[in-house]
Amino acid sequence: MNKNDFINFMTEAGVLTFGDFTTKSGRKTPYFVNTGGFKTGKHISTLGDYYADCIIQSGEKYDALYGPAYKGITLAAATASSLYRNHGIDIPYFFNRKEAKDHGEGGSLIGYTPKDGDKLIIIEDVVTAGTAVRESLELLNKVAKITVSALFVSVDRMEKGVAEKSTLDELREEFSINTYSIINARDIIASFPKGDERIEKMEDYLKKYGSQAQV
Repeated sequence: MNKNDFINFMTEAGVLTFGDFTTKSGRKTPYFVNTGGFKTGKHISTLGDYYADCIIQSGEKYDALYGPAYKGITLAAATASSLYRNHGIDIPYFFNRKEAKDHGEGGSLIGYTPKDGDKLIIIEDVVTAGTAVRESLELLNKVAKITVSALFVSVDRMEKGVAEKSTLDELREEFSINTYSIINARDIIASFPKGDERIEKMEDYLKKYGSQAQV
């Protein structure tokens, strides 16, 4: 898995862009990640390959993949497909509805039904405050006595959350979840040619909003 190739892939798809943006938290950022920009069959197939490679390299053991609605749905499906297609691993996946269905098969989950003792992996795009992950943990623990062993995201912005630690670090410590990213903010900086003005802008951003580990 080549990180520069993934960065180029995101840039060419219009998912990773540079300029002047404002995040939901009100922070002024020199770059923005919008995974909603992945919109073709090639895009989602390639993205699934990167997630699958990241999972394989992590060495994590798991019984199923879970993708939180809405973006996580496609990510989990693409990753499960790639694990089978490229690695011969046939693993179940499932996702949630935003609102529980009260007719037909009913319930709030679609696909695999987790059972007691299962070890699950959550597939997400970019984690900011970690709200979706916390909601997922609450939902999954109501369904069965499961363990969420790992969280995989495409980009770790390496920013501090409520405290001085990054959101991924907070999730890791609070829930004992191993967290992985295909790339992080430092990888993006390292991909720029020497003297590129974006280096200074991103370094300034990390100095201001980076987690304690980045200061």
